[in-house]
Amino acid sequence: MYRPRDTPRDRREREIVDELRDLVGVSERIAHAFAARHGLHPTDLQALIHVMRREVAGEPLTAGELAGLLDVTTGAATGVVDRLERHGHLRRDRGDTDRRKVFLRYGEPGMALAQEFFGPLGRRSGAMMEQFDDAELDTVHRFLSAMRHAFEEHHREL
Repeated sequence: MYRPRDTPRDRREREIVDELRDLVGVSERIAHAFAARHGLHPTDLQALIHVMRREVAGEPLTAGELAGLLDVTTGAATGVVDRLERHGHLRRDRGDTDRRKVFLRYGEPGMALAQEFFGPLGRRSGAMMEQFDDAELDTVHRFLSAMRHAFEEHHREL
């Protein structure tokens, strides 16, 4: 029978993994609530998050890039984009330098819905982060980034 080691560090690591698992679970439930409330598929919300993050970074996505991020075919990504565009959550925008390239932009109606729904969570998260100094936030960021990389590596191997 498997018995976990039981040093203080082992217990702390298990607690951290449990907290991460719980955080992901709550995050998924919030995402599903938003998607259900606005007639979206959970993949649609993931797409919106990718579009928003890249747009905020000043590096808008193409549908092909979105397909890669969602790990779906380009045809499936086009279906997602079509649905989101119909609901006003995003829009297609031709590039300034290469008119053949179409970038995905966050739509104003979709932005308003997201701000209304996720605004309280953003305020709660911001208040929580204010309780940590810069060095602590740097450590949390380093930890979460390393965990994400471990998860991505495992996913690639699957």
